Amino acid sequence: MQTTTLNKVPEVTLSFWLIKILSTTVGETGADYLAVNVGLGTLFTDAISACLLLVALNWQLRQPRYVPWVYWLSVVLLSVVGTQITDALTDGLGVSLYLSTGVFSLLLATVFFLWHRRERTLSIHTIFTRRRELFYWSAILFTFALGTAAGDLATEALGLGFRLGVLVFGALIGAIYVAFRCGANPVLSFWLAYILTRPLGASLGDLLSQAPEYGGIGWGTVNTSIAFLLVIAALVAILSRTSSHPASQP
Repeated sequence: MQTTTLNKVPEVTLSFWLIKILSTTVGETGADYLAVNVGLGTLFTDAISACLLLVALNWQLRQPRYVPWVYWLSVVLLSVVGTQITDALTDGLGVSLYLSTGVFSLLLATVFFLWHRRERTLSIHTIFTRRRELFYWSAILFTFALGTAAGDLATEALGLGFRLGVLVFGALIGAIYVAFRCGANPVLSFWLAYILTRPLGASLGDLLSQAPEYGGIGWGTVNTSIAFLLVIAALVAILSRTSSHPASQP
């Protein structure tokens, strides 16, 4: 028999989406900073990030309820690792972005299929058993990997560029919100928007951090990562002090 806890996923509010987009940007710029600017190299950076993620997820799984800073630390580290998985396939092994996008789409669909078949729901308002939480975090990892691959495919391989990428992915998320307000399935709307925040955040991160000759503004990975981490920390601190845990919904 599974252990039942309080729902361990935050309420989906404007703060949720802001932190999610900011965390995806940190995933894009943070990995680059550690590997290139600090000089750790790709392999060492990947190993450190994976170890930190395992520690954070273990901590998250041990919590009896939603704890903002533990939850969002796990999300940020998943963003970094999801980015590294796609980058390792593309840059290290030469896997086509078309192929990686297709494979990660299939893997994410498989997680959703198994999750729904076992639990009869994909709602994030019912993450109150260990099994559902494991399904949830597996889906989150693949949304980051898929979003990275799809974002790179759109902005690089298809030539959208960072600025247009921000506009396109932002417009798609806006269209999903309009559809949701008009009666579209809320669970489907949530997961589609969640996937798209990854390429939106990645495009935003590249736009801010890359040099002007590469189509960016030129803030650099250091300044971009620090600025966004500070905003994330401030928002999470506010949530930790002011928000009560949302009631579970069926």
